[in-house]
Parts: sequence; structure tokens; C-alpha cells
Amino acid sequence: MKSLTTKKIARAGLIAGVYTLTAMITFPISSGAIQLRLSEALCVLPFLFIEAVPALFIGCMLSNIITACAFLDVILGSVITLVSAMLTYLTGKLIKNTVFKIIVGGLFPVLLNAFILPIIWLIYGAPQYAYIVQVAFLVVGQALAVYAVGTPLYLALKKLQEKNDFYK
Repeated sequence: MKSLTTKKIARAGLIAGVYTLTAMITFPISSGAIQLRLSEALCVLPFLFIEAVPALFIGCMLSNIITACAFLDVILGSVITLVSAMLTYLTGKLIKNTVFKIIVGGLFPVLLNAFILPIIWLIYGAPQYAYIVQVAFLVVGQALAVYAVGTPLYLALKKLQEKNDFYK
């Protein structure tokens, strides 16, 4: 395992901060049953940086705390992001084809959030009939963030990483 460097710690802090700031700037649309959390575009970063895994967890947790999410949403929502980030990281290690890597790795933050978050909301009293509607809205919102915004971000950073050792 590579050592923890100052650069990695700083990058992790930056990722967590950008995640949180993006969620705050886009607040009304970044939380709730119908959401487009643009900060989820950063869920592609574990393809490039292992330190993005805990950073996304911290950024998500801070965002959920600041936006006054319910306790279970703060904890479980953040754990969903952590598990998604770990699976995305592993996908990046196992799959070398860029297109296939993005498609498969992006499924974790999209599907885990879409299918698990509404269960948390059911616990807090959301109507059961709304589950499938909430799943559908979350799939669309997550897919837009991860694929439409995250893919160009990943491709740009990958190009920088290939050109310059600083981004490794």
C-alpha cells in the first residue's frame, strides 16, 4: 500500500470540501425525495484517487448534517456513499476499458442511493406507495450527476493525470 502523503491528505480535504460546497450551493435541489445532488459527480474520483473514498464519505456526511437531514439519513446516506466509493475504486482497478469502467463504476452511486435512500425515508414516514416514484427520481438525478457531469470531470482529470505527475 502506498504511503499517505501530504498531497493525498490535501486532495482528500479538497474533495470533501468541494462535495460539501457544491451540495450547499445547490441546496434546494441537492436534498429531498426529488433531488439532483451535483456533488455526486465527484463519485467518479475513486477511479483516480484512493483518497477520494473517505473524502466522499466525509463530504456527504457534512452536507447531510448542514442541510439538517434526519439522523438515519446522515449516517446511512453517508455509508451508502462510502460503500459506493469503495466499489467504484475497485471497479477502476479491475476494469481497464474507460467506457466500461465509467458505466459499471457509475452504477454503484446511482443504484445504491436510488434503492436504499427511499427505505430510510419510509422509516421516517414516507408513504409506501411513493417508494418506486422516489427510486425513479433518484435514478434520474444520480445518473445525471454521475454520468452527465462526472464523466467529463473524470476524463479531464485523467488527461491531466497522464500529462502531469502532480495529479497522481
